[in-house]
Amino acid sequence: MKIIAIETSCDETSAAVVEDGRHLLSNIVASQVEIHARYGGVVPEIASRAHTEALSGTVLQALSQAQCTLDDIEAIAVTNTPGLIGALLTGVSFAKGLAYSSGKPLVAVHHIRSHVAANYLAHPTLEPPFYALVVSGGHTSILAVDSYTSYRTIGVTRDDAAGEALDKAARVLGLPYPGGASMDKLAFEGDSNAISFPEAHVSGAPFDFSFSGMKTAVINYTHKLESRKVEIDDKLRADIAASYMRTLSATVADRLEALIKQNEKRNIVLAGGVAASKYLRNVLAEVCERGGVGFYYPPIKLCGDNAAMVASQAYYECIAGSRAGMNLNAYATSEADLSFKNE
Repeated sequence: MKIIAIETSCDETSAAVVEDGRHLLSNIVASQVEIHARYGGVVPEIASRAHTEALSGTVLQALSQAQCTLDDIEAIAVTNTPGLIGALLTGVSFAKGLAYSSGKPLVAVHHIRSHVAANYLAHPTLEPPFYALVVSGGHTSILAVDSYTSYRTIGVTRDDAAGEALDKAARVLGLPYPGGASMDKLAFEGDSNAISFPEAHVSGAPFDFSFSGMKTAVINYTHKLESRKVEIDDKLRADIAASYMRTLSATVADRLEALIKQNEKRNIVLAGGVAASKYLRNVLAEVCERGGVGFYYPPIKLCGDNAAMVASQAYYECIAGSRAGMNLNAYATSEADLSFKNE
């Protein structure tokens, strides 16, 4: 079954063709990084307009790269939640038009499930059940993936996501956009024990996250240096990045280690944009090795938002009987998907 998918949840316009959920035939990503870099972050209205301009060409490129036509496609998939509402609506509207005009079935896909599914493309033998750790700019969650379409939420962030905390720290340190990648690279050049940043715990919810305190701490730390006329040179900047990355990674690793000890042994799957972090991957790999469980993560090209992961998950949604109608809407928050319930 060949599926073409569309992804426009944030600032990447992407279309891809995947066969049987595992075989990647094409994956086109039109990046908006240069557009948003001048603002130091994604501007929703600009992102929506850029999607509108890029969608038709991106879909045509995906079909061409896959060496097929729309006649060869058996379903059209699209991300409809969560994400920036304007950006999501551009993709949903385009996909609905494509499905209606071609007579192909339409499949709605949850963005978080898609990130997890990126691992199906990278690891052909990976199958549920497993635990998924999704770490991105807008989400930080621990999920029990009981089957390809059955998820349980074990832990979520109560405020900022890990990626947001990284981007804010990078901005304060004057690092180039996108901030997460810059922080990850610089962290290997500094002393990770030079500065102590707070690691937050949520009372009564041992697997939930909170990163707002860390974000505030790095802002206050740099402002204090500035007030004392202390220059943040390259060495100090690297020390701050290393210490910050150590604390953030430890926050995630502590919960993952507790999960492995307290629950049934399952493989751990890392997903999301921050899964590209070499620093975080190294820390979590050690946790999984100590816990005696397998550790999987996608290649960097599949960590960020892309349509290939959407098409992969759409295959499993399709064979489970999921179909969307022409009344499909977009939702900014994941509450739209009632299968994501807290334990």
